[in-house]
Amino acid sequence: MISQKSIREIIETARIEDVVGDYVNLKRAGSNLKGLCPFHGEKTPSFSVSPSKNIFKCFGCGKGGDSVHFLMEHEQLTYPEALRQLAERYNIEIEETQTSSQNIQERQKQESLFLINQYALKYFQDQLFDTDEGKSIGLSYFKQRGFREETIRKFGLGYASKSRDAFTLKATTDGYKVDLLKSLGLTSQYGRDFFRDRVMFTIFNPSGKPVAFAGRILQKDVKAPKYINSPETDIYVKNKVLYGVNFAKRTIRKQDECILVEGYTDVISLHQAGIENVVASSGTSLTEGQIQLIRRYSQNIKILYDGDAAGIKAALRGLDMVLEQDMNVRIVLLPEGEDPDSYLQRVGTTAFQEYLDKEASDFILFKTNLLLKEAANDPIKKSQLIKDIVDSIARIPDPIKRSVYVKQCAHAVGVEEEILVVEVNKMVTGHIRRKRQKERIDERQKNRRQSGAAPPPSDWSGLSSQEPPPPSEEEGSNYADRPLPPQEQSRASASGDEFQEKDIIRLLITFGDQIFDPEDQLSVAAYILGNIEDVLDEFDNKQYEQVAKECYQRLLNKEEINPHFFLNHTDEDVRRLAIDILHPPFDFSPNWAEKWDITLQTQLNPEKNFTKDSIKSIERFKLKKIIRLCQRNQEKIRTMDFSDADELRKLLMVQQKLNNIRNELAKKFGSTVTLK
Repeated sequence: MISQKSIREIIETARIEDVVGDYVNLKRAGSNLKGLCPFHGEKTPSFSVSPSKNIFKCFGCGKGGDSVHFLMEHEQLTYPEALRQLAERYNIEIEETQTSSQNIQERQKQESLFLINQYALKYFQDQLFDTDEGKSIGLSYFKQRGFREETIRKFGLGYASKSRDAFTLKATTDGYKVDLLKSLGLTSQYGRDFFRDRVMFTIFNPSGKPVAFAGRILQKDVKAPKYINSPETDIYVKNKVLYGVNFAKRTIRKQDECILVEGYTDVISLHQAGIENVVASSGTSLTEGQIQLIRRYSQNIKILYDGDAAGIKAALRGLDMVLEQDMNVRIVLLPEGEDPDSYLQRVGTTAFQEYLDKEASDFILFKTNLLLKEAANDPIKKSQLIKDIVDSIARIPDPIKRSVYVKQCAHAVGVEEEILVVEVNKMVTGHIRRKRQKERIDERQKNRRQSGAAPPPSDWSGLSSQEPPPPSEEEGSNYADRPLPPQEQSRASASGDEFQEKDIIRLLITFGDQIFDPEDQLSVAAYILGNIEDVLDEFDNKQYEQVAKECYQRLLNKEEINPHFFLNHTDEDVRRLAIDILHPPFDFSPNWAEKWDITLQTQLNPEKNFTKDSIKSIERFKLKKIIRLCQRNQEKIRTMDFSDADELRKLLMVQQKLNNIRNELAKKFGSTVTLK
């Protein structure tokens, strides 16, 4: 087990903007950083990083936390695994409270799939470099492609021998379980090696861990597929992985552009030549998951095609989903008979890069010109191509961008702009209606699954015809239309005393360990809890009451009450509450001081004003609770038996004392209090 001292050092050292910046393209937004959330698909950035507080928060899906929790969510790691990864990155020596062998066994169990893939990677590379068969077949092939040894090792290239079960025997002898080898697709169901007599390509996830393999056969005229790939597993989902993204992500962010090619060797050749912002879709049509992965790093994508016109036309049909993600797509058509690898080898890096810059054409215009050539002077074909182009334009979320494309395409196809505008609007409305209908169906199916109800009939013709009209095109992509996550809903619906209660909890979580009174070394938590200990049972919100009482107990035990404790709380609801409080959706603009030289004159900045905040918050909180106690006591007086004079006298004395406290607190706020 990792010691608390090491955990604290790791969390304090790991800068949230650096860790998140490896996965998300962040841009400055006031004192915070913003980007597209890596945990759910979105078009408007709602993912925020606070460098000053060292935490992140998505206001779309609600996920948040520190750098450790970001890695846990993004890489599906356990808490110790995420800590170890950060410790390795920042060269922090971990202090253990368990024996080393116990920790090794635990990590091997937790990361078994990654460990086996890493073992397989090394095995294939050893076969490539250290065996006669691998050198003569595999290594010679890679060198013929122009790959240098450092490139071969960097990309995890290797060789699988002709033997039926050499890898499986070696792996099981070294202690790896055959059922795990089968689950990863390294061993077939018959106990033989899945990859045989092939050069091997390792597929990494964005963080650089091996998740799968692809094998290419070198023999010609053999009735076998040219490439075979690992099956999908718990760590490998093909439509969410891009080949080379682990090497390309930094350059993609830096250059704000991603180059997409088709094959593994294209990626490797371009990287070796210094063009590093390139990835491959691994021979498949681009998927929504892959598009979202690219969009984390850049909204600009340049796609290289080397096929004929018919092949390109088929590929273009799948690119409409890229437009739906509000990405900027450019197409480059390489010279006939060339692919990225061969053309680069022929003309060199500089000429290749110049060709890409010169020949890159906007996707919509490229598609328009391609279809116009195909239609020639046939009016029927031309009308069909116009509908095809209009459908693509209608998928673009930005209405201004749509308007520009309509104008350009109207001129290109020789049709009045007004006609295209009408058709685009019809299709936009249709897309939104179908999307909303699908969302309703998905929600109903989800509710049925959760309630255990029988599945709906396959015929959906019975859907109500009294559905609300589709939203306008602006509403379709408006961030404000998104449903709030549960924690935001609770905030929006807060009423009664919850605002005062939440302010007390905000102070405890944010400033609990700060010094309230330097003379007595009294902490903010000690001041607040010492003043409200008599009304701890009066919280309306049970979660706030739980936090306040837990803080009170920690205070009695002389334990720390600070943001770190709450951000790593064992109760997930408390942890999320801390994230909401520590990283609210709004922030103070730095321009008041930095640009206009206007600063607060009568009080400290909000992040340092916890002393005044604590005093005022306690007064408001106690006023609310005292008013409630007054009302309760007044009700007892109204309903009691007046024959009991002693009890009545006691209640009247209590009422007078409560009234005095209430009036004194109300006077501070200039309030008039009327009991019901």
